[in-house]
Amino acid sequence: MTRVGFGFDVHEFEVGRRLILGGVDVPHSAGLKGHSDADVVIHAVVDALLGAAGLGDIGQHFPDSDPQFKNINSRKLLKHTTELLEEQGWNISNIDITVVAQVPKIQPHSREMRKNIAEDLKISEGLVNVKATTTESLGFIGRKEGIAAWAITALVSKT
Repeated sequence: MTRVGFGFDVHEFEVGRRLILGGVDVPHSAGLKGHSDADVVIHAVVDALLGAAGLGDIGQHFPDSDPQFKNINSRKLLKHTTELLEEQGWNISNIDITVVAQVPKIQPHSREMRKNIAEDLKISEGLVNVKATTTESLGFIGRKEGIAAWAITALVSKT
């Protein structure tokens, strides 16, 4: 059996925080505002994986009302999601991620993002794709107020 999941996340910029995308510390004048490290890339991936497996969403597993997740490294959330998928008998077929950001440039960091995500999910780097686009200066992303990410994944049952 094959199942598909879709994930989305968005956060606004906040001065005084580090910008973490796909587990990579990206140089920029501001980070993203959030309860955790606000890594929109990993949050979108986690939601896609949980959705494909029928396991709810990131907010159910890692609620922002729980102090244990305050400023947590989102790679820990991804690793926990890997454990959930293994328990449920799922293999990841592939993941495709789109980061939507006017700034900063994503491409110089996409390879390291792919490596981090693949490592945490215990899959080949070739099964993870990270690409980026802008909004051509339209909307809140175009005004450089935040970043969004979309992810889609396919899971295949081990049985």
